[in-house]
Amino acid sequence: MRGPGKPALSYNRTAMTDSSPELDLLTVALGWRDAGQRVAVATVVSTWGSAPRAAGSQLVCNEQGQFAGSVSGGCVEVDVIQAAAGVMSSGESRLLEYGVSDELAFSVGLACGGRIRVYVEALE
Repeated sequence: MRGPGKPALSYNRTAMTDSSPELDLLTVALGWRDAGQRVAVATVVSTWGSAPRAAGSQLVCNEQGQFAGSVSGGCVEVDVIQAAAGVMSSGESRLLEYGVSDELAFSVGLACGGRIRVYVEALE
């Protein structure tokens, strides 16, 4: 479900096969950027308690709705991708927080009992 002011995107996960996923994510993101697309990088910057992904985990996405990587094992990816669409449009980075006491966390699927903070920035 899309909230007011959130862009309607069709999401398409990009497959990755190399043994170095972090490097692959950056290669994918740079490829999209070099092809003329706007790109955003989301990075887990901190976790607390039971969190699905460790700090440093990343997700990259482009303005066409393609994405690769994961910041939450699927729990909050759609919300992060929607936030990334706004970051790509405005150029302004955002710090997102999801946690057990956050109503949004439950509504988007983060019911693991932990808290994660995700920094989303445009790839210039």
